Amino acid sequence: MDFSKAEILTAMVTPFDDEGNLSFERLENLIEHLLATGTQGILVNGTTGEGPTLTHAEKLSLVKEAVKIINGRVPVMVGTGSNNTAETIKFTREVSEIAGVDAALVVVPYYNKPDQRGMIAHFEAVADAVDLPLFIYNIPGRTGVVMEVATVAKLAQNKNIVGIKDCTGNVGLANLVNQTPADFLVYSGEDADAFAAKTIGAQGVISVASHIYGEKIAEMYQDIDAGNLTAAATIMRKLTPKIAAMFMYPSPTPIKAILNNRNICVGPSRLPLVPLDKEQQKEVLDKVNL
Repeated sequence: MDFSKAEILTAMVTPFDDEGNLSFERLENLIEHLLATGTQGILVNGTTGEGPTLTHAEKLSLVKEAVKIINGRVPVMVGTGSNNTAETIKFTREVSEIAGVDAALVVVPYYNKPDQRGMIAHFEAVADAVDLPLFIYNIPGRTGVVMEVATVAKLAQNKNIVGIKDCTGNVGLANLVNQTPADFLVYSGEDADAFAAKTIGAQGVISVASHIYGEKIAEMYQDIDAGNLTAAATIMRKLTPKIAAMFMYPSPTPIKAILNNRNICVGPSRLPLVPLDKEQQKEVLDKVNL
């Protein structure tokens, strides 16, 4: 499956049991909830999925179980990137052999902070070494470097690099839409930009809020498609404080607290993240339930 009709992708949390182990029972419950409430594609093993805390074996078993549960109902993207090009190629190749995986999300290398030439070399090396379609993940707040629009435009010429998850804001998204091919899929990685992304011609959003508000985001996008921007903007304004609450503390601890509170059990987060304490939970839940 491709992503050409998928506007709302959920950057899915990884469900753990109460002892912090992978829980496939909770995974199935979560996926069924997402698919019933507006999610049109799922990202597994992303930042929200606490990928850095999973072992190699856990990542592979999580992906295999997720695609088995999803069973072709929506496209599946898997986070495979790291700051080691050779390891990124190796892991992306492993993931590409799992039937049901449709694309890989490869983050701009973090910590070693490459320049634009280094970024181009990294992504071209990965794209040329694997068969799986690639999405670039440009998230300066976590990587410490910004991939420039001109760099993305150059990489978009590679037939195996099909899109981007971008967290640089509205101006960056607009420039990406303007400077990349029409079939290059531009997603916002920020829920706060979901409305703006769609209205300026991006594909949509890779979302955390869609764990809870997928139906509302879908309604907003339907209003935009129908030309009813006033109704769409009203939905976005109502969602904005709720989205902000989901990022009051290190993600994904707030969204996990919200899901658990709503009996969509996903368990705790793993260290170095710690679950919200009772006071923090109340603060987040009060704002989400406004």
